[in-house]
Amino acid sequence: MSSQSGVPPGGAAVLIDAVEKTYASRRGNVTALCPIDLAIEPGEFVSVLGPSGCGKSTLLRCLAGLEHISAGSIQLGDQPIDGPPEGLGVVFQRDVLFDWRNVLDNVLLPVEVRRLPRADWEARARSLLDLLGLAAFADRHPWELSGGMRQRVSICRALLLEPTLLLMDEPFGALDAMTRDELNLELQRIWLANAKTIFFVTHSIPEAVFLGDRVVVMSPAPGRIAEIIPIALPRPRDLDVRETAEFGAIVRHIRQVFKDMGVMASARERITVGA
Repeated sequence: MSSQSGVPPGGAAVLIDAVEKTYASRRGNVTALCPIDLAIEPGEFVSVLGPSGCGKSTLLRCLAGLEHISAGSIQLGDQPIDGPPEGLGVVFQRDVLFDWRNVLDNVLLPVEVRRLPRADWEARARSLLDLLGLAAFADRHPWELSGGMRQRVSICRALLLEPTLLLMDEPFGALDAMTRDELNLELQRIWLANAKTIFFVTHSIPEAVFLGDRVVVMSPAPGRIAEIIPIALPRPRDLDVRETAEFGAIVRHIRQVFKDMGVMASARERITVGA
C-alpha cells in the first residue's frame, strides 16, 4: 500500500490496494487505471477530481462491482468486492428514473428488486422524501419534476436500504449552477446527519473542495492518483466559504496540480476550475 493511500488507524471502510484496470481492444490492451492505492475512512466524504477519460468513473464502477479489476483488490469493510456488494448505494449523473412509476414507487424500486416486503420500507421511503423536501410529490411522476427534484429522488432511492457506502458519479453535472449549489448544501446536510461514507466523482474543483474531507486528484489517462489534498475547512459549510482566502488557496493549489500535469485551466470541457 502506498504511503499516500491514507490508511486510517482504526481501519478502512473502503480499501483499494494496487488496483489496475486494462481493457482489450483491436489495437491492443488499453490501460485505464495504473495501480491505485486508497483507503477511505468510515463516514468520510472523498471527492475525486480528474480530466475526462482519466478513469475516475471506471474506478467508481469497480467500487460498485460493475467492472472487474485487472489486478489488485478492493474491500468494502472486510469483504472483497467481486460483484455488486451489499450495503451500496449509487447515484449517477442521469437520474435513471422510470417515468411510468410515481416518485414513491421509484424510491421503493430497490425493495422490489431485492424482493423485500414493501410494507417494511414504505415509511422509510416517505421519511427520505420528507428529508429532501419531496413529501408533497410522492404521487407525482418524474416527468412532472425539475431536474434538481429528479436527482433528489435518485438520492432518496440510493439511501433507502441504508447503504454503508454511497457512490456518486457526477450527480449534479447536468444541472444549472443555482440548482447545483442547492444540492451541494442538501447533500452536505444529509451526509452530516447520516454519517455515510461517500465517494463523489466530479469535474468541478470548487464542488470537490466544498463537499470533501479529502480531494483525490487523478492524472490524465492512464489514471493514477496524482495528489490527495485534505480539506480542513470547518463544517457545516455554507456557500460563502467559497469566498474565503482558505478556500481560494485550496482551489488554486489544485488548479496548479492540473497545470503541472498539462491539463490547462482554460480547457473547461476537461476540468472545471470556476464555480
